[in-house]
Amino acid sequence: MTTDNTTSNTVEFRFLAEPTDVNFGGKVHGGMVMKWIDQASYACAAQWSKHYCVTVSANAIRFIRPILVGQLISLTARIVHTGKSSMHIYVVVKAGDPKTGKQAVTNRCFITFMAVDDTGYPTPVPAYTAQTEEDKQLEKVAIQAKDFAKKLDSEFEDKLGWK
Repeated sequence: MTTDNTTSNTVEFRFLAEPTDVNFGGKVHGGMVMKWIDQASYACAAQWSKHYCVTVSANAIRFIRPILVGQLISLTARIVHTGKSSMHIYVVVKAGDPKTGKQAVTNRCFITFMAVDDTGYPTPVPAYTAQTEEDKQLEKVAIQAKDFAKKLDSEFEDKLGWK
């Protein structure tokens, strides 16, 4: 895997899908894609915060098209919103023929990480400021997803007694 550090809020991983990544249907297993998303997001969060980070949530993981063995996989993870200790990361997964370089989006999602100190407690992260119009739109969606997750947690607690 390679990491692109050209911008501090973005990480890119690239690698080939391997035969060990497939499910019984012969396509890359969804759990493997989720692992890749978590790894790229962790690298992005750690790079941004300069701390160890833990996954808080993964929201709206979309499986748009299957990934095949031998395809070149590109994961781009980028910070799109920060809280006091949280980082909201937008991840896009693309796959395609390594000979042509043509890729198509296969997955996308928002994933949230929290930076923690050496004792495991939340620690502050640098504030993110959206620069482009796309960044601003992604930040709005991330904030909506965060608000929805809070509402969902509240409903689990209130209606189902889950804590």
